[in-house]
Amino acid sequence: MPRRPLAWIVTTARNRAIDAIRAERTRSGSEAARLRLLEGTASDDVDSISTDTPIPDERLGLIFACCHPSLALDAQVPLTLRLVAGLTVPEIGRALLLPEATVAQRLVRAKRKIRDAAIPIGEPPADELPERIGAVLAVLYLTYTEGYSATGGPGLRRDDVAEEAIRLAEALRGLMPEEAEPTALLALMTLHHARRRARVDADGALVLLRDQDRGLWDRAAIDRGIGLVERALRMRRPPGPYALQAAIAALHAEVTRAEETDWRQILALYDALMRTAPTAVVAVNRAVAVAEVHGPGPALEEIEALAATDALAAFGPLHAARADVLRRLGRPDDAAAAYRRAADLTGSAAERTFLTAAAAAMGPRCPRPA
Repeated sequence: MPRRPLAWIVTTARNRAIDAIRAERTRSGSEAARLRLLEGTASDDVDSISTDTPIPDERLGLIFACCHPSLALDAQVPLTLRLVAGLTVPEIGRALLLPEATVAQRLVRAKRKIRDAAIPIGEPPADELPERIGAVLAVLYLTYTEGYSATGGPGLRRDDVAEEAIRLAEALRGLMPEEAEPTALLALMTLHHARRRARVDADGALVLLRDQDRGLWDRAAIDRGIGLVERALRMRRPPGPYALQAAIAALHAEVTRAEETDWRQILALYDALMRTAPTAVVAVNRAVAVAEVHGPGPALEEIEALAATDALAAFGPLHAARADVLRRLGRPDDAAAAYRRAADLTGSAAERTFLTAAAAAMGPRCPRPA
């Protein structure tokens, strides 16, 4: 065993690269330049190879490396989700509410810029971590989202993906303990993950939050998540977007009966979230809270306005929310059409089965919407 295994691997890999290039019978100018660069840095002294890094977790280090500030934020996140988190282009598109073609173009442009501008992709020193934290948090959040609600496949969840995101969030919090948002993100993930067993029934069918058996929730995880939320809220004023989302999750998790949920406080938190980080998804979730506080009529007005935007026209959860308020307003035909539209837009078999059944429960089949 080498005394410094990682440095030995770096040296060996570099020497292998040199041998491979030398073995080529014809070389382009770029290959010759690569060879000169490698030979110029070659050394058999592994102790001369620096492998010091402030980031103890290798995968988290790769995420920080890919979130390079020379790239635009809208390129950093999809690039890292693809290269490090391993998400596919359709999964990234669903996470970012973007067409697959747009995601593919951003990936190509990001790789081209890295090549043409010779952007050094490597773990940043400790003093450069804060400028990358926003993109890193987004990558972890979106990775967890794919684990929480899978883009496709027979199951609702991908627990391996969710649990890896939680592990990385734990590592990030340990790396930056004085930053509030890593603590808040870990709280958010912990609280959502605590409900995972109740989100499907014995047959794997989706169970809505209001209908879940709360005896299946992991109370120890919920207690820890609430403690993390409280800590994050004490660390930063005003609270950041992940802290606000975690506070909403805590209000759902702390009550033992659905009817005890403090929807007025949840709506107030969504109002704050819309001021802090206004996104289309937040707007849809806020409309759901409006339905609980002010009734389905005002909620439908907000949902119809959102449905008219290009960003949300093909967003399945919006159509599911629209179906629910239409059901509550006594408009079963319109509700059934909205449920079927939501079912058409999901790649998850569990979600599609649930939504199709909900449409059927509205009564006789009505014509599909154009």
